[in-house]
Amino acid sequence: MAALPGVSRVVLNSTVGKITIEGDVDVDHVLREAKKENYRIVPEGQSSSISAASEPRLNLELVRALVSGLALGLGFTLQIVGLRNGYFISFYALALVLGGYGNARKAYYALPKLDFNMSVLMTFAMIGAVGIGKWEEAGTVAFLYSVSDLLESWSMEKARRSIRELMDLAPKTATIRRQNKEMQVPVAEVGIEDILIVHPGEKVAMDGRILKGSTSLNEAAITGESIPVDKGPGDDVYAATLNTTGVLEVAVTKRAEDTTIAKIIHLVEEAQSKRAPAQAFVDRFATIYTPIVLGLAVVMALVPPLLFGFHWDPWIYRGLALLIVSCPCALVVSTPVAMVSAISTAARNGVLIKGGIYLEQAGALKVIAFDKTGTLTEGHPAVTDVIPVGSYTEQELLQTAASLEIRSDHPLAKAIVESHLALGVDVTPAEEVAAIPGRGVRGTIGKQSVYVGNLRWFRELGIPTGEVEHYITLLQNEGKTSMVVGTQNKLLGVIAVADKIRTESKTVVAQLRKEGIEHTILLTGDNQESARAIATATGVDEFRAELLPQDKVESVKALLSHYGKVAMVGDGINDAPALATATIGIAMGKAGTDTAMETADITLMSDDLGKLPFLIHMGRRTMAIIRQNITFSIVVKVIAVLLVFPGWLTLWLAILADMGASLLVTLNGIRLLRVKEQIKSPSP
Repeated sequence: MAALPGVSRVVLNSTVGKITIEGDVDVDHVLREAKKENYRIVPEGQSSSISAASEPRLNLELVRALVSGLALGLGFTLQIVGLRNGYFISFYALALVLGGYGNARKAYYALPKLDFNMSVLMTFAMIGAVGIGKWEEAGTVAFLYSVSDLLESWSMEKARRSIRELMDLAPKTATIRRQNKEMQVPVAEVGIEDILIVHPGEKVAMDGRILKGSTSLNEAAITGESIPVDKGPGDDVYAATLNTTGVLEVAVTKRAEDTTIAKIIHLVEEAQSKRAPAQAFVDRFATIYTPIVLGLAVVMALVPPLLFGFHWDPWIYRGLALLIVSCPCALVVSTPVAMVSAISTAARNGVLIKGGIYLEQAGALKVIAFDKTGTLTEGHPAVTDVIPVGSYTEQELLQTAASLEIRSDHPLAKAIVESHLALGVDVTPAEEVAAIPGRGVRGTIGKQSVYVGNLRWFRELGIPTGEVEHYITLLQNEGKTSMVVGTQNKLLGVIAVADKIRTESKTVVAQLRKEGIEHTILLTGDNQESARAIATATGVDEFRAELLPQDKVESVKALLSHYGKVAMVGDGINDAPALATATIGIAMGKAGTDTAMETADITLMSDDLGKLPFLIHMGRRTMAIIRQNITFSIVVKVIAVLLVFPGWLTLWLAILADMGASLLVTLNGIRLLRVKEQIKSPSP
């Protein structure tokens, strides 16, 4: 197609069944040329019609294969009972024509391009068999190859269907309100700021923000998590998520082609263009191997009769057998089918992998480096300890501190206020509140001055701190930030705040060891005490603290020089330099965050660290299956080629070996479609 007028570039992704044609072209002309070359083109966006479009072709090929098999069986029967050649040869010829039609058609278009693919080799082999009078061999080869083509189409279709299932997750139409009227329109016609109406039991058609209504949304299509998430006014919603309860009014924020699910589908498809080293090896091997064996087949057919006076028929027959086994079909399909199956399965489980190369690298990892904030921890501070002094209760201490902090935007202040509000008690703001940089905040409650700040400030104020200093030392050793609360005369207590460790962090680190990760390391800009406390609590092997962004990059480089392959797990924003430096960057991507999807090689869409062991497991499993496929394919080919020389490999056995090998590696690859997340994060 690249030779068509106006076509500047053609990219065929056969694994996912997608062709991209760039240039100023006549679409009808392109469709006619595609039909000639045995392609079926369905416009993008009509994925649901692909299966229907394939049925007539599939049925026709099936009928041809069945009739070819029947004719072949009748030919063998008539030959066995001893009828004249003309009778059973006519049935062999019918089997040859019906079984070999599709193959010969492909060869007709491949030969002018000097593309010696399997169809060309099979056609030459069938013509050669007829030329030496082996009609039964020619008919058998045609029938077996037509069956092989059907089985390969079926198994490849199964892998492609996993991509189309992603496409079909989002609704094709949306209910919107325009001019006070509700109407259904195609999603392509929905614009930004249109009001989307989503009823219970319906899927959200577009990304947007809730204006009115509350509900629980099943976001499994985006995050892989089936547990519904509560949503209300102001919350973001994503296309393809399922509304389970209330009616929603949603302001559309992205067009159909820009939604999160659309980006996921696009990235999964594009992932096939980033070939893994294993796939690149297979392609290079096939490029060298096929011409060599082709030349060997010609030499085998011609040299013994010409130079040594042997009979032509046996050696031509052996050359034809070698011709059939020379095309490394099983080897070529061994990697891409496994890759597309693994990548689409990972996407359904909320793990977005941008290419087969990253999946292969994930399968070879021995070391993982973690950022702290938002990765091993939840990413926002929370109150962990409330230690009152004297007759004060914990609630009274929190209430006093919250009164001073209620109007502050400081993260530590917000943590105190949120902790108090969680008790179900309102906060009355203090009067004359003033922030003292580097010290804390002071205000007036009931004509009494109250202070919330660090220990140094209280010492400067001359307030005795002896009874809380022991607690503060212990809290600091645990990596927590302590805030002292008191009046001009006495201490009221200490409140400790820390970025809470994710409930699943310790379990995940332990599971990573079971998956073969030998070393884990924490890289953080936090202080030594905090880093040590987090590393101890999560079971990480090593930590490096007080790192600036450039220091994290240097740490990753040092790990790379020592271990070879290193993954960096971060939030996809602040850790971008370190993510880019690592062998693979893995982002904790809250659903819908464009930055995470763009900066990292792999994104955990649900912001759930528990997906990390699943990713490593999927990478290891995929590479194991690819190694099995490559080894099996090469061993079968070598054995088949060796059997040619003594004349033990018949034509029908050659095609059966090739068909069987191709089918087995394909079925082995699509087993990855059934891999499920075995590791679940514990409930908080």
